[in-house]
Amino acid sequence: MSTIRWIEAQPRSARWHSESGLPLPRRVVVADDRMSAAVAYRLACEGTALLWRGDFQNARQLLRAMDRRVGRAAPGPAGTPAETFRLYRRFRAHRARVLGKLLVLLEREHVLALRRAPDVRPACGEAYGPSDGDMAVALTELLGVISARQWREKGVYVPALGARVHPHYGVFAPTRGEYVDLVARAPLPRGGGVRTAFDLGTGTGVLAALLARRGAGQVVATDVSARARECARDNVRRLGLGRVVRVAGPGLYPEGRADLVVCNPPWIPARPASDLDLGVYDARGGMLQGFLDGLGGRLEPGGEGWLVLSDLAERLGLRSRDELLNAIDTAGLRVVDRLDTRPRHARVRDTDDPLHAVRAAEVTSLWRLAVA
Repeated sequence: MSTIRWIEAQPRSARWHSESGLPLPRRVVVADDRMSAAVAYRLACEGTALLWRGDFQNARQLLRAMDRRVGRAAPGPAGTPAETFRLYRRFRAHRARVLGKLLVLLEREHVLALRRAPDVRPACGEAYGPSDGDMAVALTELLGVISARQWREKGVYVPALGARVHPHYGVFAPTRGEYVDLVARAPLPRGGGVRTAFDLGTGTGVLAALLARRGAGQVVATDVSARARECARDNVRRLGLGRVVRVAGPGLYPEGRADLVVCNPPWIPARPASDLDLGVYDARGGMLQGFLDGLGGRLEPGGEGWLVLSDLAERLGLRSRDELLNAIDTAGLRVVDRLDTRPRHARVRDTDDPLHAVRAAEVTSLWRLAVA
């Protein structure tokens, strides 16, 4: 068990926890409202963690001030999109390390004993489970946990479903609706007579619910993440689809065959920094390859596999279109059709984003695949 230690009138310690994989702080000092942003930033850059014991709202202001200082080193567009992407990821990792040095202590039952602090116990209970004594976390992580509970309570409205989906902490939220719309409008195989469908990497369960709403007799949704499986089950219950959708895992494919297999893998073939990145990064395209390699043996005659994939990796120079088509061909599959759409999220319009040109040209596609 990782433990941080510090002096506060006497030696103290607490369990260290980081969902984003931040390393155990080796040196910890106590900080409060008297510490300036300049000093906090310098100590954090040197690798010293700051255990905050002052006012909670002042801690948030300090974090914003530190972030402004980190932002001065943000990279602009480089020579190629791939170089820009690598520099941008490196900067984001540096930013996470520096800002992650500002810590707070969650005491027993996830109590945050700071002045003007909100009651974080419900949010921490949902994210971390039962309390196991004092635990130190980065303030950035705690703010993410609080935000995640707000998203979970409010939900994300999905027009294609005509309902809200409620993401849990650590589960990728369906805020980019264009990929859901593709699954909503693609023609169903077998003339619409889909008896069984698989949704691989279900996340919140949004696509599994959509397939059920489109008339699939039985939908089996899988995910490698226990959090995602719990989230999907929660949403299935909320939507009243418990008799149609079954959540399984952690394997990619469930047992049996299906008339339709849908997979929306992470779009970027790069190594995730932590489990929180698994919705975005697919190391070496492993999930994509697993879907393609297993599809032929899991389809019923006349069935189809729907691959929902952005071409962002191609535009970043991380995977070519030929590599994708060769992988499809090598798996013994053929392309029946392809439906395309443009993203509508806010980052497409963010001209300050060093990857703006790539994001503005991005196309998301639904590839209809069948056995060759």
